[in-house]
Amino acid sequence: MRRGTELAMAGVAALAWGEWLNWRWSRALVGEREGVVEAVVVLGYRNPQASANVINRWRVRAGMRSIAADGAHETRVIFSGGTTSESASEARIMADYASSVLGFDGTMILEDRSTTTWENITNVIPLLEDVSRIKIVSQPAHALKARAYVQRQRPDLAERLVRADDYRPGEWLFVKPVLALYGLWKLRGLRAGER
Repeated sequence: MRRGTELAMAGVAALAWGEWLNWRWSRALVGEREGVVEAVVVLGYRNPQASANVINRWRVRAGMRSIAADGAHETRVIFSGGTTSESASEARIMADYASSVLGFDGTMILEDRSTTTWENITNVIPLLEDVSRIKIVSQPAHALKARAYVQRQRPDLAERLVRADDYRPGEWLFVKPVLALYGLWKLRGLRAGER
């Protein structure tokens, strides 16, 4: 009986830790900023098939729920991701999912040359020059890494970063400890002030 209780407590602790770390990452390197024009940048994930995989579908849904929930009047959604297989680019696949499945008919821009997170940011920067607010959408650790890259490449644009709606309590609950471990490994190259 005691062993079962210890395992249950360890499981609850792991879930709470994963939840907390993802919550923390979703709030790092963002501020509060008003503005009329915003950009929601949705970062793609490896997509070898012609339709959006589960991760890209989730990222697009998180991007859609991030749109103008807090007062912006004009939003452009930028799908970023190049071709990683014989199929269309990640950007095209995500845009198709947003329009055909989710019914999104707003402004969409495709950045379809990037194959790394650094390239995602490098290639979307010209599309962000005239926006007041920037939301980067991905899993929280990946979005934090992208925000750190904005800060490194263009500190003036980093001042426009605001929180996206890519973290919700309980969403992906049982996967969050794994995402937290993976995130810690992927974020190891960031400076202390970026984490």
